[in-house]
Amino acid sequence: MLAEIRDAIAAHRPVHRDQSAWLFENATDAELQELATAVRDRYHPPGRATYLIMAIVNYTNVCVARCDYCAFYRFPGAAGGYLLTTDQVCERIEALKSLGGTMVGFNGGFHPKVKIHEYAALFAEVHRRFPELTFYELTVAELMFASKSSRVIYAEGVRILADVGTRWITGGGAEILDDAFRQRHSPLKYTVEDYYDAQTAIVRGGVGSTATMVIGFDETLEERMNHLERLRRFQDEVGGLPSFLCWTYKPGNTELGGSEVSTQEYLRWLAVCRIHLHNIRHVRTSVLTQNERALEGLLYGADDFD
Repeated sequence: MLAEIRDAIAAHRPVHRDQSAWLFENATDAELQELATAVRDRYHPPGRATYLIMAIVNYTNVCVARCDYCAFYRFPGAAGGYLLTTDQVCERIEALKSLGGTMVGFNGGFHPKVKIHEYAALFAEVHRRFPELTFYELTVAELMFASKSSRVIYAEGVRILADVGTRWITGGGAEILDDAFRQRHSPLKYTVEDYYDAQTAIVRGGVGSTATMVIGFDETLEERMNHLERLRRFQDEVGGLPSFLCWTYKPGNTELGGSEVSTQEYLRWLAVCRIHLHNIRHVRTSVLTQNERALEGLLYGADDFD
């Protein structure tokens, strides 16, 4: 099996899902590093990696999705729930600027009272005050909810945001893109088909997007591979995703509970992702969840740390 996989990678052929699963379960760390680095080197000079200084603005923690793996959300009207004003958002962006930051990501929840035009007004003001910064504005999942609650189709939601200067809507909210997993843990959120319909509208609307994944819930290896297969097919058929980021589930204070996967498992899976997602240029390693050990991801096929 290993020889067949080496041959496929050397010939720039896609690795089959069964081969990727076999690598995760059977290959040594050194073999995973070797194969992932071979795919990485198609796109990037050896020994070179990139990074940026970025902050995430959690503009609200109010959410009605009820995902059992989330410790962040509060129901509307519950104690501890908040929604930042435009000035409060800008104060947080100023703090990033003082540290030399160049990018800001927005991440919140499914707030039933925040419609797509209110997001557009916020982002228009942010662009006016900080024209020198780059922004990740919303995730695919947030765009989906905001569009539906505003009674507009995804393409129209994208157009409304693009008209005020939105250039990126990231692939956040994907977790594990498998419908059986989604029914177990976030049945109110979306189906896999719906998610990719929204991401198609984003890409075809001229707005950038990214691919993401979260591991360490109770997902099976088959469900992980379903996620990678569907993502690879989307990139083949639609394209427009320059990067992929995987991180780990944090079980503290969640309904789902459980324990966090080890950094070594994360690194091995990161290598499998680099090998399987041959058609995505950048694979990023998660400093936010792996801390300093995330830099080891550069040995497992990553070329950027996030």
